[in-house]
This record gives sequence, structure tokens and C-alpha cells, in this order.
Amino acid sequence: MSDAILDPLDEQQRNVALAPPGPLVVSAGAGTGKTTAITHRIAYRVREGTVDPRHVLAVTFTNRAAGEMRERLRNLGVAGVQARTFHAAALRQMRYFWPRFFGGEPFRLISSPSGLLVEATRSVGVRSNPAVIREILGEINWAKQHNTSPENYLDLVAQHGREVGLAPAEIATVYRAYEDTKVASGSIDFDDVLLLCAEILDGDKNIAAEVQDTYRSLTVDEFQDVSPIQFRLLQLWLGGHDDVCVVGDVAQTIYTFAGASDEFLKTFPTVYPTATARDLVRNYRSQPPIVDIANRVLAGSAVDVRSLVATREKTDACSPRVLDFADEVAEAQGIAALARDLIGRGTAPRDIAVLVRTKAQLPALEQSFADAGLPVLVRGGERFFDRSEVREAITRLRGAARSGEHMSGTLSEQVAAVLAVMGFTPEPPNGVGAVRQRWESLASLHALAADTDQISDLTALVGELDVRASVQHAPQADAVTLATIHAAKGLQWSIVVVAGLSEGTLPFSSWSSDAPALTDEDLAEEQRLFYVAITRARDDLVLTWAQARQPGARVRAPSRFLALALPDHTAGQTGLAGRRPQTTDRSRRRAPAACRTCATSLVTPAERARGRCRQCPTSADEALVERLKQWRLAQARERAVPAYVVLTDATVEALAEVKPASAAELGAISGIGPDKLLRYTDQLLALVADSDSDAASTLISEEKL
Repeated sequence: MSDAILDPLDEQQRNVALAPPGPLVVSAGAGTGKTTAITHRIAYRVREGTVDPRHVLAVTFTNRAAGEMRERLRNLGVAGVQARTFHAAALRQMRYFWPRFFGGEPFRLISSPSGLLVEATRSVGVRSNPAVIREILGEINWAKQHNTSPENYLDLVAQHGREVGLAPAEIATVYRAYEDTKVASGSIDFDDVLLLCAEILDGDKNIAAEVQDTYRSLTVDEFQDVSPIQFRLLQLWLGGHDDVCVVGDVAQTIYTFAGASDEFLKTFPTVYPTATARDLVRNYRSQPPIVDIANRVLAGSAVDVRSLVATREKTDACSPRVLDFADEVAEAQGIAALARDLIGRGTAPRDIAVLVRTKAQLPALEQSFADAGLPVLVRGGERFFDRSEVREAITRLRGAARSGEHMSGTLSEQVAAVLAVMGFTPEPPNGVGAVRQRWESLASLHALAADTDQISDLTALVGELDVRASVQHAPQADAVTLATIHAAKGLQWSIVVVAGLSEGTLPFSSWSSDAPALTDEDLAEEQRLFYVAITRARDDLVLTWAQARQPGARVRAPSRFLALALPDHTAGQTGLAGRRPQTTDRSRRRAPAACRTCATSLVTPAERARGRCRQCPTSADEALVERLKQWRLAQARERAVPAYVVLTDATVEALAEVKPASAAELGAISGIGPDKLLRYTDQLLALVADSDSDAASTLISEEKL
């Protein structure tokens, strides 16, 4: 007899579904069908009577993923399971139990904390600008994900050896002021939701027992992205139960900067010694050549995971390749030309994605696509159903449906007529930015009406939109997706272009003299990020890089990750524009940097910045290091910039080792460019000279003794 729950599964997925109740850890590689496995596991257990769906909580990290889980369970005939994000589940509990635990009404949840943070910095006399506010906010978020108060922030920074642009003590002061400002205004922020929910469950055994009796079986997706506060909350939800299934992939750990830690996934069998372990390694998403590239990238990292096994039959259409360009302007134009060619040969725009490392790379691409007359969808901003134009459009569609007035034409034509009041036209407007993105939102609603055969009238369309809004399942216009790699996590496209694969961009900032040097851990995360980007592609993959940021600018090297992905590609390969990247006299004169102590070639950015390999001990004058850091802090405060913008820690250490006596010697130190020479030469040389004078005085005193 056929089995609708188990028959669609392969052997590995079936082993997940059939695993006994109790702790279960599933290591699931990219594209291996983990959502299928865990939803079918829940459905199988409900059918077999080993769990009541009303007592199941499935948590993940995005509303889209939670909505997909609910939809799949509904298609399997399972109703009653709560599938939510960590924050949504915690917010629901916090609001329900707030009057009983704290008394009164819950505080107001603010969507953007920047305003209150600016107020807090002013109250303690800290000068700030948008860059400083972003850095402080990032540190506060990181601290809260570690369940750490302002009073314990300094200990946390020391424990993690965290390099912060601003002085940690200053951040701790602003953190405390920010918390006080929120309390005074009756507000909480997004991260407070987890902390307050944990406080309620920790502080009231009766409330905790009520929650634990409701949720007796838990499933956690993307477990490699769990932070300390989320893991604590998970333990509080479980209480004395151990019926928990966690699913994750250490190779896709890309949020450690925000407090996530894959250690909870790695140590799960230690926390739960009776845990069952299962692996999913059969990749159903990508063509074999793409799977091979992903495996090579992982093989060159410290990630200890099993290689993916390709299951699809290779087609000639898949030809992963590297395209190189003279500069980023040519790169953006070349990618747009590639997309136009693919669309001209029959590829739907929605099946193409261009992924980049940072949001700053998106505007140039968006402009190039607009110049080429190609539709784009920029991901990573405000959620679709939260956009003001979408809310207004749905309200207008609902009003038209309720009016009962007969509208002529097809459903698509009726929707176009309703949206025309908001300025919608079938053809996109010229230019980019907010106007274009507003049009894309309305075009997505119009496309849904045109593409869905099951929707017959406006009433049915509004009903479909309400269902989609409840699960954050946004409709998509037929447009090329432009997104950061972080925003692309969990998604897939037929053809993926990973752009900006130059040193300094991916891996990020490794060639910037004004940013902290990458640590080994940072570099490993960048490598995992590249792996995530590669595994978004189903049928073809294109990797691109540019030798310079702007025409005539300094020449850069291709990303070191390209050599892992496609070791046979040639660096001189001609780009789409038909131009071979030009070298300059400066690039030909550059020689590999060598350690000033042992003459070994310097490999990592930190080594190059210090002028010393990691094996050779430092000879830095510790007193001078401290003096330089105090001077750096004063400069940062005066300019209202993060401290690393003045000098990175690596440059400070190099200064204290070399002790330059002239402007020429100072300029030879990595991280001291023309701007810093002009701005700081006299002060830095004076600091070094004073240090030498102090050392001589100390030596004379010691000789007298």
C-alpha cells in the first residue's frame, strides 16, 4: 500500500522521519530536503499517535520558513502545529504572561531603536554619527544575544577577545543609558522580546509549567544559527522534556557576528547523551558541477562535515565559470548584459539571481539593470506585506471586492484598474530607488492576479493575499533578484551570479587599511558565506570579479576563494565586455610582503598589517601600544568615528614594533596611507619619540640602582 507520508522520502529522509521520539540531531547539507524530512517526521508521528499536534512547536528564523512549514504540514493533513520564528513565539508568550508577571500592559515594541539610542548617547555625552550608532547598536544586539546586561558587557568582550571600534567601556555606558531610556519611554526592542520571555519563564515556575505542558515536542530548524539566549529559551520551553529535534548545517553558519554559535549544534549529543543522530547529504537542488564546487570550497576550510552527494543528472547547460572585468562599473554592466542574453534565450527573469557580499554593491547593479531595461527585485529590505504601498493596495482591492460593483475585463485588467489610482502602469518607470521599488511591489500583486488560474475574482484574490500575508509568502514579479548573500539564505534560483569576488569584498575588507584585519574565524565565516552563495544555484553558476573599484583605481587581486571553487580558471580570462583587465606599473612593482623577522611570506591580512608572521613573537613596546591606543581613542572621539578608522589594532602594534623616526618610515607601515600621513605624522612621531625618551630615562634609573 502507498504511504503518502513516507513514500516521497529517500532513505536518509525516511530515517529522520522514523527516528524514535526523544532528542534527535540532524546534520542537513544544503539542498538535501531538510524541511521535507522534518515536516514529514512531524506528520508521521501525529499519524502514529506518538505526539499530539497541539503540543508541537516548530521554530525557525524567518517568517517565510515558518510559513513554508505550516503550508507543508497542512498539505500533509496536519493541523494544530505551531510553526513560528523564535521571536514570534517568544513575543506571543511574553504578551500573554506580561500582566501576570510584571503587571499592567506590555511595553510598546519599537521597530527601530536608532532614535532612542541617539538620545542615550547624548545623555552620557558621547558624540555620535550614523556609523557610530550602527556600531553601538550592533554591539548591544550582540550582547543581548549572549544574554548579557550592560554591567557584564566588558567581561563578555574580554571573554571573546572581541575587537570593537569604540572603547568597550564607552559602549557599556551607552548600553546602560539606552536601557534606561527605553524603560522611561515604556518601550522594548526586538532583542528584548527573547530576554523578557526568558525572564518570565525563569522567574515564575507556574508560568513555565503552563508553557511546558503546552509544548511537549519541539523542532528547531537552522540550529547552527541559535544564539545563547535562544538556546536558553529553548531549554526553558522544554523544561523536563527531551522530545526535541534540531536540524542544522555547520557549513552554513554565517551569523556569528550577530551572536549565533554552531557550538550548540556540535555539542547537542553532549547535552543530550541519548540523542539519535541522522545525516542528510543527498543534494537534490544543484547540478553535479555546482555540487563539486561547493564540496571543494568546504574541503579548503576548517568545517568538518560530510561532502554533498549530487543526485541530479548533469546537463550540458551547466557550465560554471569565472568572468573578470577591469572595474566594478564594467562588472555591473557585464552582469546585466549576461542576464539580458539569458532572458533573450528563454530564461525567465525570476529564475536569475545576482548575489553580493554587501548592500553597498547593490545600487550599481540596480542602475545597470535599469539601463538595460531589465526588471529587478531587490531583496533584503522591508518585508513585502509590511510595505506601505502593499498595505494600501490590498485595502483598495478589498474595498473594490466588497463594493459589489461589476468591473469589466479579466481579473488582471480589474487589478490593474484598481492599482492605477496608485500610479501603477504596465511598464516600469525609468530610474531606480524608491519609485522603482514601489512599482515592483504593485507589479508583484498584478502578476499574482495574472498567473494564478485558481483565482477567479477580486474576493478570491484578497483571500489569497490574506493567507499569504499570514505566512509571509510574498508574490514575486517576473524580475531578476538582486540580494546580499545573507538575504539569500534559504532561497534558490535556476541561475546564480555571485558578483564582487575580489580581495577586500569577499572576503570582506581584507585589503582595507581602515578596517580591522580578518581573524581566522572571520575568514572561515566568509568562506562559509561563499559556500551558501554557491549552493543557491540549481542549474548554472557564474562567478565574477573586478580588478578595480573604479576605472583607473588601484588594482586588486581576485578572491582567494576563486582558486578553491574553480582552480583551473585563468586570471586573464576575457570579460563579457571583451576587455582584458589592464595591469599598471604599480601592480607590477608590488612584491609579496615578507616578515621583518624571519623573511617568511605574509599570508593573512593581519600578518601583512603587522609586518610579521604569526610564528614570530612581537617586539612591540607595551607602554607605547597603550599610549597609542589612548591617543587613538581621543582622535576617534574628536572625529566621532570608530577607533579603527583612526588606526587598526594591527597598525598600532606595527608602530610599536617598528618605532618609525621619520615620515618615510611611518609611511612604510601597512595601514598608514597618504591621508593618515597628512593628518597624523607629527603626532605619531612625537608619541614614538616620547616613548624612546621614557625608555632611556628608565634605563638610566635602573643603572643607578
